[in-house]
Amino acid sequence: MTFLNQQFKRSLISAVATVSLVASVAHAQAPAAPVRLRGTVEKISGDSIDIKAKGKTATYKIAPDASFMAVDHTDIAAIKSDSFIGTTAIPQADGTLKALEVHVFPAGMKSGEGHYAWDIGGAKSTMTNGTVGSVVVSSGRTITVKYPNGEKKVVVPADVPVVSLEKGDRSLLVPGAHGVFFMTKAADGSEVVGRGAVGKGDVVPPM
Repeated sequence: MTFLNQQFKRSLISAVATVSLVASVAHAQAPAAPVRLRGTVEKISGDSIDIKAKGKTATYKIAPDASFMAVDHTDIAAIKSDSFIGTTAIPQADGTLKALEVHVFPAGMKSGEGHYAWDIGGAKSTMTNGTVGSVVVSSGRTITVKYPNGEKKVVVPADVPVVSLEKGDRSLLVPGAHGVFFMTKAADGSEVVGRGAVGKGDVVPPM
């Protein structure tokens, strides 16, 4: 092997190693997706919260910048053209989705736009967040939900829970309140409440 070939080989190996290192660092630094914890508030103490989920109670820190949404009952008539909604749903044989729940965001607020897997309603359940297009009223609602790069047709049976969301704060965190808490990992590996959707009164967030 000539000197030039050896030098080229060493340069190539170095370049590959550098790319691999950069990729590894980027992967290591990529934030983990929040884990959803559905449970009931047991106790609040400063920046700590006790949440009971699946029969067990654990204590978690609340992030300094944590945000909360209040969840309340509303009517299926709240789903209108141009509403921004989220819906957990399961696929049907005709290609439409059957809603398991719908949550209606406050006017002017959009969050989590898109269509992706969700963790209630079975392995095939999805969450679709988007703007309502057409609305057909017949034994409930059949709605078109539009999001960047796509849309879905969703059938909303009349008996499916429909809730409203509004901006809230930590005052929602009272003993007995039900919530969906989005947990992130702190530097020490502990789980921290980063945000949450908390029911008013006896409301259990269905999402």
